Amino acid sequence: MSERGALRARLDLLAREVAKFGAVGAVGLLVNVAVFNLLRHTTDLQVVRASVLATFVAILCNYVGFRYWTYRDRDKTGRTRELTLFLLFSAAGAVIENGVLYLATYGFDWNSPVQSNVFKILGIGIATLFRFWSYRTWVFKALPAEIRPVEAPPAKTPSAETPPAEEAARSAERFLEQRRPAETVEPDPVRQ
Repeated sequence: MSERGALRARLDLLAREVAKFGAVGAVGLLVNVAVFNLLRHTTDLQVVRASVLATFVAILCNYVGFRYWTYRDRDKTGRTRELTLFLLFSAAGAVIENGVLYLATYGFDWNSPVQSNVFKILGIGIATLFRFWSYRTWVFKALPAEIRPVEAPPAKTPSAETPPAEEAARSAERFLEQRRPAETVEPDPVRQ
């Protein structure tokens, strides 16, 4: 596999991950906005408090989607660690999300139902970027790649920083080199 092929494979995996993350996030967005508007119109809660409660309902919904669909192939050994980090980074995302709404509501006095929903969704968008990075980097960690050559070990031991796709490309190139027939040089009959 060439470097271009390895890069393409990595980009394809990232695109699928982003699509799955987006699908779960879209469901979370619907839950978040629905609960927010339900609380806002049926209770006497202040706007930001209703938003915080809606955010945490959506976070619980999202955890199920992320763990059992988006990142189902990731490491599952430390569930307590995973859930703790998920809640920690989700809380940081909730601060970002609701900070935007707080600033709009109390800083600029934009608190009509339409304005509240616009700034709620804007805050969710900004927080989503943070959540995507933190979940894939710290919470749902990728399993280490188990790439072993069939033949003798490689001359150069790959470092821990070598990406799995690059190592796979190197292994494939070594395999192909070993399978090529040896070039034999025939003596030139004219010169003899």
